[in-house]
Order: sequence, then C-alpha cells, then structure tokens
Amino acid sequence: MTPSPTGLRVNGRDAALDGMPDDERLLDTLRWRLGLKGTKEGCRTGDCGACTVLVDGASTLSCLTLTREVEGGEITTIDGDSEDPELRRVRAAFADAGALQCGYCTPGFVLALAGLLKERGRAAPVEELLDGLQGNLCRCTGYAAIVRAVALAREAPT
Repeated sequence: MTPSPTGLRVNGRDAALDGMPDDERLLDTLRWRLGLKGTKEGCRTGDCGACTVLVDGASTLSCLTLTREVEGGEITTIDGDSEDPELRRVRAAFADAGALQCGYCTPGFVLALAGLLKERGRAAPVEELLDGLQGNLCRCTGYAAIVRAVALAREAPT
C-alpha cells in the first residue's frame, strides 16, 4: 500500500509530503524532508525538550509525535520568521538575557516558553512558567540566564 500524501502548514507555508511512511516522526520530517535544522534532535525519547515545536500554538515534542498525527495542523519551528508576537517576545528576551549559551537547547526552550505563555498567559507567575519548562534541559547549565529570560518575556511590553 502506497502512503497517502500528508499536508502540513509549517512556518506559514504549505508543505505537501508525498510517500512519507506512516511511522515517520515530526522531528525527522522537519529536519530531513523540509531541511529545518533549527529543531534539534537530542534524546529521541521526550526527555530533553530540544525538539520542541508548536503545533496549533501548543508546545509539542516532535520526537514523540508522528507527522501523520498533526496532518492539517499549523507547525511553528524556530526556523520561521514568525509574526507571532509571543514568539517574537520570547526570542528577544532570550537574546537580551544572554540565555543562548551554545544554542543547542535554545530553540526548544524558546518554543516551549512561547507555548506556555499562550496557554497560561503573561500573568502566570514566573515560578509556574519555570515549572512548565522542567522537561527542557540545558547541557551548558545556562539556567540562570534562562530564568532571567523567562522573567523578561513575561514582563516585556506587548
């Protein structure tokens, strides 16, 4: 049986994917089929958060998500030039706080925080947002700067 085409909207653009296996992970689709290397592959088990993307505005671990599960969805990766004000605010906060370190975990943290702010709102306490980021790991131990970035993103003017 030949796989049917899968349609996604990735970073505001339509992506029709023909011949994709039913068991292909969204992480592999983004990195290898679409060439979006900003989404990082860390553990492939959902333990590090490096592969976090937004699916219809919600944080999603792309290493645990089959591409077919999000067919028809709106996928946002760090590679896109997003018009999303929350994502722009978080990106700026990470830059302003010096929370970039080696940069490997940064895309996952940025997208996870943007998703949390969409879900919980900017009135959510910093501690609650940090609790929501527990599944994201930083190999460089740049957590102090990431904590500053969370506070900046929450408090930044709209």
